[in-house]
Parts: sequence; C-alpha cells; structure tokens
Amino acid sequence: MPKLSLRHISKRFGKLVIIDKVSFDVYDGEIFGIVGPNGCGKTTLLKLIAGLIKPDEGEIMIDGVKVTHLGPKDRGIRMFFQNYALYPHMKVYEEQRYSNLSFPLRIKKIFGERLRKRVFEVSKRVGIDEGLFLRYPNELSSGQQQRVALGRAITIVPRIFLLDEPLAHLDPLIKLKVRDEIKKLHGELKSTTIYVTNDLPEAFYMADRLAVMGEGKIHQIATPKDIYNYPANEFVRAFIHSYDFFVKGR
Repeated sequence: MPKLSLRHISKRFGKLVIIDKVSFDVYDGEIFGIVGPNGCGKTTLLKLIAGLIKPDEGEIMIDGVKVTHLGPKDRGIRMFFQNYALYPHMKVYEEQRYSNLSFPLRIKKIFGERLRKRVFEVSKRVGIDEGLFLRYPNELSSGQQQRVALGRAITIVPRIFLLDEPLAHLDPLIKLKVRDEIKKLHGELKSTTIYVTNDLPEAFYMADRLAVMGEGKIHQIATPKDIYNYPANEFVRAFIHSYDFFVKGR
C-alpha cells in the first residue's frame, strides 16, 4: 500500500488553475522529488498534501485513509517551507523555555536530558552553531534561519516529511553538508520524504523517483536516470536537458 496517494487533485484560485487533476503514489521510505519551472505549482501541491489549503477536487490518502479534509496537525506530516515560519518571539534554543528547536519536543511531552540531547544532535546534523542558540530569528542570517527551520522540522520523526527548497539559501559548503545529512538521516529513519527543488543536480542526487511538473500537471514520474534518458515528452526533455549534468550510475 502506498504511504501517500493523490487522486485527481485540482486547485484553482479564481479562474486560474494551479493544480490540474494530479494523481500519484509515494511509497513508504522513499524520497520522491518534484521538479519543474518556477510557478508550475510545486509549493501549492505541498500545501495541499500538508493540509494548509484544501483541494477543489480529488482525494488525498495517507496509509489508505482519506485525509483530504483533515488539518495539518492530524496528518502526521512535518513541513519545511521556503519562508521558514520560525517563531519570532522565541530564541533558537533555551533549556528552560519554549524555543524554536525545542517547541515540537515540548508539545510531544519530551523534556529534560532527552530534549537537550535531541536538540544538540539535530543542531550538529544541520550545522547550527551553539553560539546561535540564544539569538532570535531576526538576529540570524537567511542561511542560519534556514538551518534552524530545518532542524526544527526533523526533531520529531514524521510519517511524511515535506521539504520545499531546503537548501536554497545555504552557502556551497554548508549546502553539501546539509544535503548529505538529510540523505543520511533519511537512510537511518526511513521516513517518507517529498522533496521539492529547482536545483536539478540536487534532485537527481536526492530522489529515488522524480515527478516533473509543468503548468499544474505531472508530465512524467520515473527514476532520475530514466527521466534523463527517456523523457516522456518534449516539455520534459527541454526542461531536463537545459542543464548539462548527469552523474553516471545514478
């Protein structure tokens, strides 16, 4: 049984069709990548899966159960979106108070040494220096905010993990480190991950399967290698081959 299933999902804003009858399955433990030009509907699709917005048509199922009309907290999903959504009145981490990194743990009634150990473990994984712990979000650079948001998202292992451009604002060295840590963490936890990015080499490195989107539609779903070698149509071919890359053996 698929972990996540979308069936004929559509979303309109006024007369503008953003998502047009999208259907696909994501399987337990895989990294499912979504790529496509800016404005093709990738982030809207993640928001529909997360429950932040409701579809106009279609059904969303997790573990075979319809969740189309459930809110985000009832879906067992963790989200990382481009705007980070850090709590501005909370520091990165404080032991005795609610903070950005500890908030998900405290909500789950995890305290004391167990909480502290998890925060430090996550911080090391995504490159959050302890010197940043007592800062507020507005005292962090964009890249630092991104690392804190990513760290907060992985403090609790989700049923499904949604990542929207998680590495976009990181400098090259940190980007490679965090990319590898996400891949390593996924291998350890086997969490089902949907990974949206505009960086095609990153998508090819991370994803087990890729969906190529354009104008709210899914044009092809296949392994990165098959999409590169056997594009389903001219749109996929033009989009994928506009980048001169491919690592053999992927």
